[in-house]
Formats: sequence, C-alpha cells, structure tokens
Amino acid sequence: MPIETKGLKFLVRALGSRNFRLFFFGQAVSLIGTWMQLIAMRWLVYRLTKSELMLGVVGFVSDIPLFLLVPFAGVLADRLKRLRIMVITQTLSALQAAVLAVLVITDQVAVWHVVVLGGLLGIISAFDITARQAFIVDIIEKREDLPNAIALNSFIFNGALLIGPAVAGVLIAAVGEGACFALNSVSYMAVLGALFLMNIPQKKFSSSTLNIKAAIMEGAVYTIRSVPIRSILILVAVVSFVAASYTLLMPVFAEDILQGGPLVYGYLMSATGVGALAGAIFLASRRSLKGLAEMIVIAGILYGVGFFALSLSNSLAIALLIALVLGFSLMMQMASSNTIVQTIVDDQKRGRVLSLFVMARRGIESLGSLLFGAIAAAIGTPATLMAGGTICLLAVAVFATKLPTIRQTSVRFDEERK
Repeated sequence: MPIETKGLKFLVRALGSRNFRLFFFGQAVSLIGTWMQLIAMRWLVYRLTKSELMLGVVGFVSDIPLFLLVPFAGVLADRLKRLRIMVITQTLSALQAAVLAVLVITDQVAVWHVVVLGGLLGIISAFDITARQAFIVDIIEKREDLPNAIALNSFIFNGALLIGPAVAGVLIAAVGEGACFALNSVSYMAVLGALFLMNIPQKKFSSSTLNIKAAIMEGAVYTIRSVPIRSILILVAVVSFVAASYTLLMPVFAEDILQGGPLVYGYLMSATGVGALAGAIFLASRRSLKGLAEMIVIAGILYGVGFFALSLSNSLAIALLIALVLGFSLMMQMASSNTIVQTIVDDQKRGRVLSLFVMARRGIESLGSLLFGAIAAAIGTPATLMAGGTICLLAVAVFATKLPTIRQTSVRFDEERK
C-alpha cells in the first residue's frame, strides 16, 4: 500500500502546487464544455449543409486566427500578466458560446452565424492558448515538476475528450446542439473562479518600449537557430496538418461509412480520448526527458499507420480500436514535443517560442481543414485519410535524422535540472 501511494503521489506531483491544483480542476470542468461545443459545431454544420467542403471552410475560419495572430500573442505573453490575459479570453469565450446557444435554441441559426462566431472564437483562442501554455511555468512551485504539469495538463484535455464528445452525442440526439453550447458557456465559470483564487508571485516585466516586430523576429530567429526546437516544430506542423483531416471528417465517416449518427460520432471521438488519456498517464509517470525524442518517432509512425488502417475500415468495432491508437499516438507525440520544447527554451523567450508551437499545433490545422475538406469532397473520405497517413510517415522519416542532436540537448538539460 505505501508503494502504491508513493507511486500515485509521484504521478500527480505537480498538484502539490496550489495554483496548478486550482488550474487543473478548473480546466477539467471547462474543457468538457469546450469539447461538447466543438463536436456540436461540426455536427451542426454537417446537418445544415451535408457538405465536407463547408466543414473545411468552418474549420479554416475557426483556426486561421491561430496561424496569423499567435506571434503577437506570444509577445504579449512575454510582456504582460498571463493571468490577466486568460481572465479576459475566458470571459469572451463564455459570451461567444452563449450567443451560439441562443441562436440554436431559438432556431435562428444559419451557417454564416457558425462561420462568424467560429472565427471570433479563433481570435480569442490565439491569445488564450498561447498565454495558457506559457502560464504553466508560473503556477508550479518546483521547476522540476514542469514535465509532470505538462503531462497532467494533457491528461485533463484528453480526459475531457473522453467525456465531452460522448455527452455531446447524447445531447445532440436528444435535444439538439443548443444544449451543448449553453453548457459550455456555463463551464467557463469553473476556470474563471480558479483564476481569481490564484496567488501568482510578482514577476518583473521589461519596461522598454514594446517593438512587436523586433520581438517577433527575435523569437523566430532563436527558434530557427535551435535545431531541436526547429525540428520538433516542423514535425508538429506536418502532423497537425494531417490531424485536421481526422477531426474534420469524422462526422462524414460516422454517417456515410459506418452508417451511424451523432452517437457514433461521439463514440469515435471519445475512443480517441481514451487512447490520449492512456498516453497522458504514461507520460506523467516518467522521471526524465530520456527517450522522449525516440517516443516522438514511434508515435508518429503509429499515427501514420493508423490513418491507413482507418481508411480501410467499415466496422465500428475496428474503427473504435483504431481511434484508440490514433488518440494515444497523437497525444504521445504532441505532449512529448511540448515537454522537450518547454524544458529547453529560454525563459525570456518562452511566450514567443510557445506561440510558434501553438501555430504549428493548432494554426496549421486551419490550412489542413480547408485543403482536406476540398480533397475529401473530390476523392472521398477513405482516400483522403490514406493520403494523410502517407504525409505523416514521410515527415517522421525526415525528423528521425535529427534524433542525435535532440537527444544530446535533452540529456544536457536533464542533468542541469538535477
């Protein structure tokens, strides 16, 4: 019993920091609502249009602000109080969800409403996600707990993916999409309450005149000159580009290939969450950066092969199993990449480098959504998934050539932390 307790404490050691503990439980509630809204938005668009292309357009409009605005968001995250940025962005996100709920519940919603409100949320998210990524280092008391905090942050994100889509599927089938949007609006109160209860130590910010262009260039040059960071961000961008086709086309896959409805769609996304959750638990149990670079390669291979397998599947049971593998491998790759970058990055440039990580992880999905939506409309969902798997495997092969440099850098920072 003592051994198990010790093991459990090690697994969640970052929760020993009060601020991170508040953040963890606040986000746990809010992210369930976020996933419910995401599923409901995609289903709503497909219900109104029956168009893969429109799914791609809405995905593009929702994510393109993340591609265009995160460099500015990164500068602000390095110069302003990240807590204050998050309070503003979380409040605006709650209002966006409330407006969408009213439009759907009153049966006034049109596709253009979803496009405009999705774009608005994308603008808000560009500043929110960047500040949130950089905020983690501010709310842990022990710097050596940073990898565990990142893994636990991935745990709640993917735990919400397990619950949110399943609940959304039931609600959509029973009462429609409006309930998902309304509950998401309310869920933001949890994270806002957590933020107001935090006591963040004062940090010194630069008093020099803010030159956004120079600050962005400084962060970009720093990233390009670092072989490990540059290599990781390129792979993250390519895999995220491919991943856009998976999340984008799942409503089509559920209805047209598996002959299901919103419940099947919810099951597929929840299965993805189960796999991702398992990956997050595995990463939380790790003690060092050793082996993380190799894990990125293995996970990338699994993800590419999973796309091929899914493209050939027409059975719900097999599709759910593949979704588990896809969720596990994507989580392992992205969280491992995030952990290495956050560990080796210079603190003074953290916000700007992480803004580029957000651009590579989420912003690039806007381009993937637009392209893969058009491709799927032309050649079908299975062939589109197969093309995505091919791109992913090629990118992993190139990344593997940089492993020695990434491994050497990770080991050096591991030793410095000790």
